[in-house]
Amino acid sequence: MSYEHTMKPYRHLLHLPISLILAAALPISASAHSALCSCYDNGDETITCEGGFSDGSSAAGVRVFIRKPDNTTLIRGKIDENGEFTFHRPNEKFKVVFDSGPGHQVIIPDEQINE
Repeated sequence: MSYEHTMKPYRHLLHLPISLILAAALPISASAHSALCSCYDNGDETITCEGGFSDGSSAAGVRVFIRKPDNTTLIRGKIDENGEFTFHRPNEKFKVVFDSGPGHQVIIPDEQINE
């Protein structure tokens, strides 16, 4: 039996190390940036949240939800082209959810909003 004949059934294993390296690299490149969001009280019963990504890319169009502690949505909107979303302060406890997809959410409880 020749060497080539004995190795033929195992040829697919030669691709395994390359596949493992590529699979390990994909999550790194897919999450190369982190979602960033901060909110502040404007002093006029409105709150402005600024959103973006750690790599400097725009968050325009990213969904923002204002929710009660039980996750009922009070207000929904999107980050504008300036990276901001402004809303009227609810008269009850709430949290801001900056939602740019799985693994890229920022949740800010109302007590952490800067004045």
